[in-house]
Amino acid sequence: MAKPTTRGRGAGSPTRHTMTAAARAAARRAERGHHDAGPATAAAEAPPLVGRTVVIEPPDGWDDPPEPLPEDFAEGDSGSGVRRSRRGLLTVLVAVLLLAGLVAVAVLGQRYRAGEQAEQARVQALDAARKAAPVVLSYDHRHLDRDFAAAGDRLTGKFRDEYRKTTQTVVGPTAKKYDGVVKATIAEPADGGTPAASVVSASADEAVVLLFVNQVTESTQVTGARMDLNRVRMTMTRTSEGWKVSAVDAL
Repeated sequence: MAKPTTRGRGAGSPTRHTMTAAARAAARRAERGHHDAGPATAAAEAPPLVGRTVVIEPPDGWDDPPEPLPEDFAEGDSGSGVRRSRRGLLTVLVAVLLLAGLVAVAVLGQRYRAGEQAEQARVQALDAARKAAPVVLSYDHRHLDRDFAAAGDRLTGKFRDEYRKTTQTVVGPTAKKYDGVVKATIAEPADGGTPAASVVSASADEAVVLLFVNQVTESTQVTGARMDLNRVRMTMTRTSEGWKVSAVDAL
């Protein structure tokens, strides 16, 4: 009886070699898989590290630099600066225009008030000159003191002193000697219109008035009455007592 063969089961059989190679390959793959998964698994399983706080003392004389502001890192910072600059210029321009407007209003208001005051001065000074001229330019030897006193009340300042001196040293003695009488009136048109007087210039406190004055003179030196038509320029000045004559010039 023949013996069964056992070649296929021997150590050097091809089947055994094949199985052994496969086992080695599987083992190597398993080993590689273990090594590949090892770091991740180790990292996942490792306990968290607890850090230590290290305090470093700054050296003497050290100044901390200023902390940056959020605006320093804002996008479009140059554009924002330009806009701020434009807004600043616009604010200055508006302020300048507003100031110029206020100055213009103040100047116009001042000119308006000055013009209004000058107009009032024209009216008041003209009326005062019309009333003062007949008193200042008239006198009667029979009551010189009364006439001169009335005239002096309508004068002011230095001119009043000059008038008093002239009437005491020249006009008074002459009028007494020759029985002089002078009566002055503002010339009036033939149709009885407004007396011939007008304002040459005027400000709030002073006015110059031109008057046409008729003076009728009587004395022992002339026969009958003599009429003289004179042009007189009176300077009127505003005082606390009203408008008064500060100068008289015969033209």
